[in-house]
Amino acid sequence: MVEAEDLQSLKMVALLGGCRGPIRLSSQSLGNELGISPQTASRRLIALERQQFVIRSMKPDGQYVAVTREGEQALKREYADYARIFNPERRQYSLTGAVISGLGEGRYYMSIPHYKEQFGGCLGFEPFPGTLNIRLDATSIEVRKQLDHAGWVDVPGFTADERTFGGARVLPCWIRGQRCAIVEPSRTHYPEDIVEVIAGCELRKVLNLNDNDTIEVEITHD
Repeated sequence: MVEAEDLQSLKMVALLGGCRGPIRLSSQSLGNELGISPQTASRRLIALERQQFVIRSMKPDGQYVAVTREGEQALKREYADYARIFNPERRQYSLTGAVISGLGEGRYYMSIPHYKEQFGGCLGFEPFPGTLNIRLDATSIEVRKQLDHAGWVDVPGFTADERTFGGARVLPCWIRGQRCAIVEPSRTHYPEDIVEVIAGCELRKVLNLNDNDTIEVEITHD
């Protein structure tokens, strides 16, 4: 849990531009923005750095501060809480993790015409034959547990060529502006820290992704 004072300071660093990269920010300047002493502002920056929410560096012209990905996630969680308060019918979730290689099963199943047709019908795009596999971080594993009632669409199984193919469920989402969907086969028990994402394009190529790259999946549920 982030202390309220630390969160207030983190928000101010972000408002001053710290989410876009390092900004020159003295403890005096931050203190003036927050209405606190430079000493208190300095302690808060140290606390934020200890929690890995910001990174600080000293240059000849002063101190530079940038919000880290962990800091952005803390702010987004706070935003999601306010969204639930003021717009309780619309919920927003964010999952963050590292890109990993799969076993190639997604490519096979997404190449089956009947699957492609069904996924296309419920998602509005024909899935690229393959999936993007993501290993979630610890915080996102807990968020994922809240998604069971977040607007999943069931895709029924079917029989073709004397073989039975199981059903699945999909959850629409976005990754860096690309329309996607989390897919969970009904017959497969996935580890809680792994998600598979399908899209109308090859996400690795379009988003220039490699294994171990950090990626964020955004879900909005009415």
